Amino acid sequence: MAEEMKESGSRWILVIDGLIMMLCLGAIYAYSLFSVALKAYYTDPASKGGLGLTVSALDMQLPFIVFLAFFAITMPLMGKYIEQYGPKKVCTVGGVLVGLGWFLASFASSPLMLDVLYGVIGGIGVGVAYNCPITVSGRWFPDRRGLAVGLTVLGFGFSSALIGPISLYLRTSYGILTAMKIFGIAFLIIIVALAQLLKFPPAGWKPTGWTPPAPKPGAAVACDFIRAQMLKSPSCWGLWLCYVIGATAGLMAIGIAGPVGTEVAKNAGITGAAATALTTSLVIPFAVANGFGRPIFGSLVDKLGARNTAIVSFVLIFIASIMMGGYIGSPSIAIYTIAFILLWGCLGGWLAIAPSCTGAYFGMKDYACNYGFIFTAYGLGAIIGNVMSSRIVDITGSYFGAFPIVAVMSILGIIIAFVLLKHPEPPKA
Repeated sequence: MAEEMKESGSRWILVIDGLIMMLCLGAIYAYSLFSVALKAYYTDPASKGGLGLTVSALDMQLPFIVFLAFFAITMPLMGKYIEQYGPKKVCTVGGVLVGLGWFLASFASSPLMLDVLYGVIGGIGVGVAYNCPITVSGRWFPDRRGLAVGLTVLGFGFSSALIGPISLYLRTSYGILTAMKIFGIAFLIIIVALAQLLKFPPAGWKPTGWTPPAPKPGAAVACDFIRAQMLKSPSCWGLWLCYVIGATAGLMAIGIAGPVGTEVAKNAGITGAAATALTTSLVIPFAVANGFGRPIFGSLVDKLGARNTAIVSFVLIFIASIMMGGYIGSPSIAIYTIAFILLWGCLGGWLAIAPSCTGAYFGMKDYACNYGFIFTAYGLGAIIGNVMSSRIVDITGSYFGAFPIVAVMSILGIIIAFVLLKHPEPPKA
Protein backbone atom coordinates (compact mmCIF):
# COMPACT_ATOMS: atom_id res chain seq x y z
CA MET A 1 0.00 0.00 0.00
CA ALA A 2 2.82 2.42 0.90
CA GLU A 3 4.53 1.73 -2.42
CA GLU A 4 1.28 2.37 -4.30
CA MET A 5 0.76 5.70 -2.51
CA LYS A 6 4.37 6.70 -3.29
CA GLU A 7 3.89 5.82 -6.95
CA SER A 8 0.61 7.78 -7.16
CA GLY A 9 2.11 10.85 -5.51
CA SER A 10 5.16 10.80 -7.79
CA ARG A 11 2.94 10.71 -10.85
CA TRP A 12 0.97 13.75 -9.75
CA ILE A 13 4.17 15.70 -9.05
CA LEU A 14 4.95 15.39 -12.76
CA VAL A 15 1.51 16.81 -13.64
CA ILE A 16 2.06 19.80 -11.33
CA ASP A 17 5.55 20.22 -12.79
CA GLY A 18 4.09 20.36 -16.30
CA LEU A 19 1.32 22.74 -15.27
CA ILE A 20 3.80 25.29 -13.91
CA MET A 21 5.90 25.08 -17.06
CA MET A 22 2.78 25.65 -19.13
CA LEU A 23 2.05 28.83 -17.15
CA CYS A 24 5.36 30.16 -18.48
CA LEU A 25 4.93 28.88 -22.03
CA GLY A 26 1.37 30.27 -22.29
CA ALA A 27 2.41 33.86 -21.61
CA ILE A 28 1.99 34.45 -25.36
CA TYR A 29 -1.76 34.78 -24.74
CA ALA A 30 -0.99 37.96 -22.77
CA TYR A 31 0.95 39.55 -25.64
CA SER A 32 -1.70 42.20 -26.27
CA LEU A 33 -1.01 43.63 -22.81
CA PHE A 34 2.68 44.05 -23.70
CA SER A 35 2.10 45.33 -27.24
CA VAL A 36 0.40 48.53 -26.06
CA ALA A 37 3.41 49.51 -23.94
CA LEU A 38 5.86 48.41 -26.64
CA LYS A 39 4.05 50.49 -29.26
CA ALA A 40 4.26 53.54 -26.99
CA TYR A 41 8.00 52.94 -26.59
CA TYR A 42 8.52 52.71 -30.34
CA THR A 43 6.37 55.73 -31.23
CA ASP A 44 7.02 58.19 -28.38
CA PRO A 45 9.63 60.88 -29.16
CA ALA A 46 13.08 60.69 -27.61
CA SER A 47 12.09 63.40 -25.12
CA LYS A 48 9.64 60.88 -23.58
CA GLY A 49 12.06 57.96 -23.66
CA GLY A 50 10.81 56.54 -26.96
CA LEU A 51 12.29 55.95 -30.39
CA GLY A 52 10.00 58.20 -32.41
CA LEU A 53 9.15 55.58 -35.02
CA THR A 54 6.03 55.40 -37.15
CA VAL A 55 4.35 52.10 -36.26
CA SER A 56 1.05 50.67 -37.47
CA ALA A 57 -1.29 48.35 -35.61
CA LEU A 58 -0.34 45.55 -38.01
CA ASP A 59 3.34 46.09 -37.21
CA MET A 60 2.59 45.41 -33.56
CA GLN A 61 0.38 42.41 -34.31
CA LEU A 62 2.95 40.63 -36.47
CA PRO A 63 5.15 39.46 -33.54
CA PHE A 64 2.12 37.62 -32.13
CA ILE A 65 1.33 36.04 -35.49
CA VAL A 66 4.97 35.06 -36.09
CA PHE A 67 5.19 33.59 -32.59
CA LEU A 68 2.13 31.37 -33.08
CA ALA A 69 3.28 30.39 -36.58
CA PHE A 70 6.69 29.19 -35.42
CA PHE A 71 5.11 27.50 -32.41
CA ALA A 72 2.73 25.56 -34.66
CA ILE A 73 5.48 24.71 -37.17
CA THR A 74 8.10 23.63 -34.63
CA MET A 75 5.95 21.57 -32.29
CA PRO A 76 5.13 18.76 -34.78
CA LEU A 77 8.84 18.38 -35.60
CA MET A 78 9.86 17.69 -32.01
CA GLY A 79 8.22 14.29 -31.57
CA LYS A 80 11.14 12.18 -32.78
CA TYR A 81 13.62 14.21 -30.73
CA ILE A 82 11.57 13.75 -27.56
CA GLU A 83 11.67 10.01 -28.18
CA GLN A 84 15.37 10.01 -29.12
CA TYR A 85 16.83 12.34 -26.48
CA GLY A 86 14.13 12.25 -23.81
CA PRO A 87 11.76 15.00 -22.57
CA LYS A 88 14.25 16.45 -20.07
CA LYS A 89 16.89 17.43 -22.63
CA VAL A 90 14.42 18.67 -25.25
CA CYS A 91 12.44 20.74 -22.74
CA THR A 92 15.66 22.24 -21.38
CA VAL A 93 16.55 23.51 -24.86
CA GLY A 94 13.03 24.89 -25.26
CA GLY A 95 13.21 26.67 -21.91
CA VAL A 96 16.47 28.38 -22.85
CA LEU A 97 14.98 29.60 -26.15
CA VAL A 98 11.78 30.84 -24.48
CA GLY A 99 13.77 32.81 -21.92
CA LEU A 100 16.06 34.24 -24.60
CA GLY A 101 13.09 35.25 -26.74
CA TRP A 102 11.53 37.30 -23.97
CA PHE A 103 14.85 38.72 -22.75
CA LEU A 104 16.16 39.70 -26.18
CA ALA A 105 12.82 41.28 -27.08
CA SER A 106 13.74 44.13 -24.74
CA PHE A 107 16.61 45.05 -27.09
CA ALA A 108 14.43 45.21 -30.23
CA SER A 109 14.72 48.68 -31.75
CA SER A 110 11.83 48.16 -34.17
CA PRO A 111 8.79 45.91 -34.61
CA LEU A 112 10.70 44.02 -37.31
CA MET A 113 13.40 43.12 -34.81
CA LEU A 114 10.66 42.12 -32.38
CA ASP A 115 9.34 39.70 -35.01
CA VAL A 116 12.68 37.91 -34.96
CA LEU A 117 13.80 38.18 -31.34
CA TYR A 118 10.39 37.55 -29.78
CA GLY A 119 8.33 35.91 -32.51
CA VAL A 120 10.87 33.53 -34.07
CA ILE A 121 13.07 32.66 -31.07
CA GLY A 122 10.26 32.63 -28.51
CA GLY A 123 7.88 30.79 -30.83
CA ILE A 124 10.44 28.09 -31.59
CA GLY A 125 11.17 27.77 -27.87
CA VAL A 126 7.53 27.13 -27.00
CA GLY A 127 7.24 24.73 -29.93
CA VAL A 128 10.25 22.75 -28.67
CA ALA A 129 9.09 22.56 -25.04
CA TYR A 130 5.30 22.32 -25.34
CA ASN A 131 4.84 18.61 -26.06
CA CYS A 132 7.37 17.40 -23.46
CA PRO A 133 5.21 17.65 -20.30
CA ILE A 134 2.12 16.53 -22.25
CA THR A 135 3.82 13.35 -23.42
CA VAL A 136 5.14 12.64 -19.93
CA SER A 137 1.69 13.04 -18.34
CA GLY A 138 0.10 10.84 -20.99
CA ARG A 139 2.51 7.99 -20.38
CA TRP A 140 2.33 8.09 -16.59
CA PHE A 141 -1.49 8.15 -16.60
CA PRO A 142 -2.84 5.47 -18.94
CA ASP A 143 -5.69 5.05 -16.44
CA ARG A 144 -6.67 8.75 -16.33
CA ARG A 145 -4.94 10.18 -19.36
CA GLY A 146 -7.60 12.79 -20.16
CA LEU A 147 -7.58 14.29 -16.67
CA ALA A 148 -3.78 14.27 -16.37
CA VAL A 149 -3.20 15.86 -19.78
CA GLY A 150 -6.00 18.34 -19.16
CA LEU A 151 -4.45 19.46 -15.86
CA THR A 152 -1.02 19.74 -17.49
CA VAL A 153 -2.19 22.03 -20.30
CA LEU A 154 -4.44 24.01 -17.92
CA GLY A 155 -1.49 26.28 -17.26
CA PHE A 156 -1.16 27.34 -20.89
CA GLY A 157 -4.72 28.63 -21.05
CA PHE A 158 -4.75 30.11 -17.54
CA SER A 159 -1.42 31.89 -18.06
CA SER A 160 -2.79 35.24 -19.23
CA ALA A 161 -4.90 35.58 -16.07
CA LEU A 162 -1.71 35.31 -14.01
CA ILE A 163 0.82 37.01 -16.30
CA GLY A 164 -1.47 40.00 -16.93
CA PRO A 165 -1.52 41.42 -13.38
CA ILE A 166 2.17 40.64 -12.87
CA SER A 167 3.09 42.40 -16.12
CA LEU A 168 1.02 45.44 -15.14
CA TYR A 169 2.96 45.73 -11.87
CA LEU A 170 6.34 45.27 -13.56
CA ARG A 171 5.57 47.68 -16.39
CA THR A 172 4.31 50.31 -13.97
CA SER A 173 7.23 49.89 -11.57
CA TYR A 174 10.18 49.31 -13.90
CA GLY A 175 9.06 49.99 -17.48
CA ILE A 176 8.27 47.66 -20.36
CA LEU A 177 11.88 46.85 -21.31
CA THR A 178 12.88 45.80 -17.81
CA ALA A 179 9.65 43.83 -17.48
CA MET A 180 10.54 41.83 -20.60
CA LYS A 181 14.02 41.12 -19.20
CA ILE A 182 12.57 39.96 -15.86
CA PHE A 183 10.10 37.63 -17.58
CA GLY A 184 12.84 36.24 -19.80
CA ILE A 185 15.15 35.43 -16.90
CA ALA A 186 12.30 34.03 -14.80
CA PHE A 187 10.96 31.82 -17.61
CA LEU A 188 14.41 30.45 -18.42
CA ILE A 189 15.16 29.54 -14.80
CA ILE A 190 11.72 28.06 -14.07
CA ILE A 191 11.35 25.98 -17.24
CA VAL A 192 14.93 24.67 -17.23
CA ALA A 193 14.74 23.75 -13.53
CA LEU A 194 11.38 21.97 -13.83
CA ALA A 195 12.46 20.20 -17.02
CA GLN A 196 14.97 18.21 -14.98
CA LEU A 197 12.07 16.29 -13.38
CA LEU A 198 10.63 15.06 -16.67
CA LYS A 199 11.05 11.37 -17.40
CA PHE A 200 9.15 8.52 -19.03
CA PRO A 201 8.03 5.45 -17.09
CA PRO A 202 9.84 2.15 -17.79
CA ALA A 203 8.74 0.24 -20.88
CA GLY A 204 5.60 -1.76 -20.18
CA TRP A 205 4.88 0.12 -16.95
CA LYS A 206 1.31 0.48 -15.70
CA PRO A 207 -0.18 1.78 -12.43
CA THR A 208 -0.33 -0.70 -9.58
CA GLY A 209 -3.63 -2.56 -9.58
CA TRP A 210 -4.73 -1.17 -12.95
CA THR A 211 -5.50 -3.38 -15.92
CA PRO A 212 -6.23 -1.92 -19.36
CA PRO A 213 -9.97 -2.24 -19.97
CA ALA A 214 -11.03 -4.93 -22.37
CA PRO A 215 -12.44 -3.60 -25.65
CA LYS A 216 -16.20 -3.52 -25.91
CA PRO A 217 -17.82 -6.18 -28.12
CA GLY A 218 -17.15 -5.31 -31.74
CA ALA A 219 -14.58 -2.61 -30.91
CA ALA A 220 -11.12 -2.61 -32.39
CA VAL A 221 -8.28 -3.83 -30.17
CA ALA A 222 -6.15 -0.95 -28.88
CA CYS A 223 -2.68 -0.85 -30.41
CA ASP A 224 0.21 1.49 -31.19
CA PHE A 225 0.39 3.31 -34.53
CA ILE A 226 3.44 4.98 -35.99
CA ARG A 227 2.71 8.25 -37.77
CA ALA A 228 2.65 6.72 -41.28
CA GLN A 229 0.05 4.19 -40.14
CA MET A 230 -2.00 6.83 -38.33
CA LEU A 231 -2.20 9.00 -41.44
CA LYS A 232 -3.92 6.15 -43.29
CA SER A 233 -6.73 5.99 -40.74
CA PRO A 234 -10.02 7.89 -41.27
CA SER A 235 -10.09 8.38 -37.49
CA CYS A 236 -6.92 10.48 -37.75
CA TRP A 237 -8.47 12.84 -40.30
CA GLY A 238 -11.72 12.98 -38.37
CA LEU A 239 -9.83 14.09 -35.26
CA TRP A 240 -7.74 16.57 -37.27
CA LEU A 241 -10.78 18.17 -38.94
CA CYS A 242 -12.65 18.41 -35.64
CA TYR A 243 -9.59 20.03 -34.08
CA VAL A 244 -9.41 22.56 -36.93
CA ILE A 245 -13.03 23.57 -36.29
CA GLY A 246 -12.58 23.77 -32.52
CA ALA A 247 -9.36 25.80 -32.87
CA THR A 248 -10.90 28.12 -35.47
CA ALA A 249 -13.75 29.07 -33.14
CA GLY A 250 -11.57 29.41 -30.04
CA LEU A 251 -8.59 31.25 -31.51
CA MET A 252 -10.91 33.62 -33.34
CA ALA A 253 -12.54 34.38 -29.96
CA ILE A 254 -9.13 35.04 -28.38
CA GLY A 255 -8.05 37.25 -31.26
CA ILE A 256 -11.17 39.43 -31.35
CA ALA A 257 -12.29 39.42 -27.71
CA GLY A 258 -11.06 42.99 -27.21
CA PRO A 259 -12.53 44.68 -30.29
CA VAL A 260 -15.80 42.75 -30.02
CA GLY A 261 -16.06 43.72 -26.36
CA THR A 262 -15.42 47.35 -27.28
CA GLU A 263 -18.12 47.17 -29.96
CA VAL A 264 -20.61 45.61 -27.53
CA ALA A 265 -19.78 48.19 -24.86
CA LYS A 266 -20.17 51.05 -27.35
CA ASN A 267 -23.57 49.78 -28.40
CA ALA A 268 -24.50 49.64 -24.71
CA GLY A 269 -23.51 53.30 -24.24
CA ILE A 270 -20.13 52.61 -22.58
CA THR A 271 -17.17 54.36 -24.19
CA GLY A 272 -13.64 55.54 -23.51
CA ALA A 273 -11.74 54.42 -20.43
CA ALA A 274 -14.77 52.66 -18.99
CA ALA A 275 -15.08 50.44 -22.06
CA THR A 276 -11.35 49.67 -22.00
CA ALA A 277 -11.50 48.80 -18.30
CA LEU A 278 -14.51 46.55 -18.89
CA THR A 279 -12.99 44.56 -21.76
CA THR A 280 -9.65 44.27 -19.94
CA SER A 281 -11.28 42.94 -16.77
CA LEU A 282 -13.18 40.29 -18.74
CA VAL A 283 -9.91 38.75 -19.96
CA ILE A 284 -9.56 37.14 -16.52
CA PRO A 285 -12.78 35.06 -16.60
CA PHE A 286 -12.10 34.20 -20.25
CA ALA A 287 -8.61 32.97 -19.36
CA VAL A 288 -9.96 31.02 -16.38
CA ALA A 289 -12.48 29.33 -18.68
CA ASN A 290 -9.73 28.57 -21.20
CA GLY A 291 -7.54 27.08 -18.50
CA PHE A 292 -10.11 25.01 -16.65
CA GLY A 293 -11.74 23.90 -19.88
CA ARG A 294 -8.75 21.58 -20.29
CA PRO A 295 -9.12 19.37 -17.21
CA ILE A 296 -12.92 19.52 -17.45
CA PHE A 297 -13.01 18.31 -21.05
CA GLY A 298 -10.09 15.97 -20.39
CA SER A 299 -12.09 14.32 -17.61
CA LEU A 300 -15.10 14.12 -19.94
CA VAL A 301 -12.97 12.24 -22.46
CA ASP A 302 -12.24 9.67 -19.74
CA LYS A 303 -15.94 9.32 -18.91
CA LEU A 304 -17.78 9.87 -22.20
CA GLY A 305 -15.16 9.06 -24.81
CA ALA A 306 -13.62 11.36 -27.41
CA ARG A 307 -16.56 11.31 -29.83
CA ASN A 308 -19.21 12.32 -27.29
CA THR A 309 -16.95 14.93 -25.70
CA ALA A 310 -16.24 16.47 -29.12
CA ILE A 311 -19.98 16.64 -29.82
CA VAL A 312 -20.54 18.37 -26.47
CA SER A 313 -17.93 20.99 -27.36
CA PHE A 314 -19.49 21.66 -30.77
CA VAL A 315 -22.94 22.04 -29.23
CA LEU A 316 -21.52 24.66 -26.85
CA ILE A 317 -19.74 26.44 -29.72
CA PHE A 318 -23.01 26.46 -31.67
CA ILE A 319 -24.89 27.95 -28.70
CA ALA A 320 -22.24 30.63 -28.17
CA SER A 321 -22.19 31.52 -31.88
CA ILE A 322 -25.98 31.86 -32.04
CA MET A 323 -25.89 34.03 -28.91
CA MET A 324 -23.47 36.41 -30.64
CA GLY A 325 -24.69 36.44 -34.22
CA GLY A 326 -28.09 34.84 -34.44
CA TYR A 327 -30.21 37.98 -34.46
CA ILE A 328 -30.31 41.57 -35.68
CA GLY A 329 -28.58 44.07 -33.42
CA SER A 330 -25.84 43.88 -30.83
CA PRO A 331 -25.80 41.38 -27.95
CA SER A 332 -25.74 42.63 -24.39
CA ILE A 333 -22.60 42.66 -22.28
CA ALA A 334 -23.91 39.67 -20.33
CA ILE A 335 -24.50 37.63 -23.50
CA TYR A 336 -21.07 38.61 -24.83
CA THR A 337 -19.46 37.49 -21.57
CA ILE A 338 -21.24 34.13 -21.46
CA ALA A 339 -20.64 33.43 -25.16
CA PHE A 340 -16.93 34.18 -24.98
CA ILE A 341 -16.50 32.17 -21.80
CA LEU A 342 -17.97 29.23 -23.73
CA LEU A 343 -15.74 29.82 -26.76
CA TRP A 344 -12.53 30.26 -24.75
CA GLY A 345 -13.49 27.25 -22.62
CA CYS A 346 -14.06 25.06 -25.67
CA LEU A 347 -10.67 26.03 -27.11
CA GLY A 348 -9.12 24.90 -23.86
CA GLY A 349 -11.22 21.78 -24.16
CA TRP A 350 -9.81 20.92 -27.57
CA LEU A 351 -6.29 21.29 -26.24
CA ALA A 352 -7.19 18.40 -23.94
CA ILE A 353 -9.52 16.42 -26.23
CA ALA A 354 -7.03 16.22 -29.11
CA PRO A 355 -3.97 14.96 -27.19
CA SER A 356 -6.08 12.59 -25.07
CA CYS A 357 -7.83 11.21 -28.14
CA THR A 358 -4.50 10.80 -29.97
CA GLY A 359 -3.19 8.63 -27.16
CA ALA A 360 -6.41 6.65 -26.79
CA TYR A 361 -6.82 5.97 -30.52
CA PHE A 362 -3.23 5.57 -31.71
CA GLY A 363 -1.30 4.50 -28.62
CA MET A 364 1.69 6.00 -26.81
CA LYS A 365 4.64 4.36 -28.57
CA ASP A 366 4.88 7.09 -31.24
CA TYR A 367 2.66 9.57 -29.40
CA ALA A 368 4.93 12.60 -29.63
CA CYS A 369 5.18 12.29 -33.42
CA ASN A 370 1.49 11.47 -33.82
CA TYR A 371 0.21 14.38 -31.75
CA GLY A 372 2.74 16.64 -33.42
CA PHE A 373 0.88 16.11 -36.69
CA ILE A 374 -2.57 16.43 -35.10
CA PHE A 375 -1.46 19.74 -33.57
CA THR A 376 -1.02 21.31 -37.01
CA ALA A 377 -4.81 21.69 -36.90
CA TYR A 378 -4.26 24.33 -34.19
CA GLY A 379 -2.09 26.43 -36.50
CA LEU A 380 -4.53 26.15 -39.38
CA GLY A 381 -7.41 27.08 -37.07
CA ALA A 382 -5.53 30.21 -35.98
CA ILE A 383 -5.13 31.31 -39.60
CA ILE A 384 -8.71 30.52 -40.62
CA GLY A 385 -10.27 32.15 -37.56
CA ASN A 386 -8.32 35.40 -37.69
CA VAL A 387 -8.39 35.84 -41.48
CA MET A 388 -12.12 35.09 -41.60
CA SER A 389 -13.01 37.55 -38.85
CA SER A 390 -10.79 40.26 -40.38
CA ARG A 391 -12.31 39.87 -43.83
CA ILE A 392 -15.84 40.02 -42.45
CA VAL A 393 -15.01 43.26 -40.63
CA ASP A 394 -13.63 44.70 -43.87
CA ILE A 395 -16.81 43.74 -45.75
CA THR A 396 -19.52 44.43 -43.14
CA GLY A 397 -17.87 46.78 -40.65
CA SER A 398 -18.72 44.44 -37.77
CA TYR A 399 -17.40 41.22 -36.24
CA PHE A 400 -20.85 39.75 -35.63
CA GLY A 401 -21.10 38.32 -39.15
CA ALA A 402 -18.37 35.78 -38.31
CA PHE A 403 -20.45 33.96 -35.72
CA PRO A 404 -23.10 32.44 -38.01
CA ILE A 405 -20.25 30.93 -40.05
CA VAL A 406 -18.79 29.42 -36.88
CA ALA A 407 -22.23 28.06 -36.00
CA VAL A 408 -22.40 26.25 -39.36
CA MET A 409 -18.86 24.94 -38.82
CA SER A 410 -19.88 23.55 -35.42
CA ILE A 411 -22.74 21.61 -37.06
CA LEU A 412 -20.23 20.22 -39.55
CA GLY A 413 -18.02 19.27 -36.59
CA ILE A 414 -20.85 17.31 -34.99
CA ILE A 415 -21.34 15.35 -38.21
CA ILE A 416 -17.61 14.64 -38.63
CA ALA A 417 -17.28 13.57 -35.00
CA PHE A 418 -20.27 11.24 -35.25
CA VAL A 419 -19.04 9.59 -38.45
CA LEU A 420 -15.24 9.49 -38.06
CA LEU A 421 -14.29 9.81 -34.38
CA LYS A 422 -14.02 6.17 -33.39
CA HIS A 423 -11.28 3.72 -32.46
CA PRO A 424 -9.41 2.78 -35.64
CA GLU A 425 -8.86 -0.72 -36.88
CA PRO A 426 -5.39 -2.11 -36.07
CA PRO A 427 -2.81 -1.16 -38.72
CA LYS A 428 -1.97 -3.75 -41.30
CA ALA A 429 1.44 -5.32 -41.03
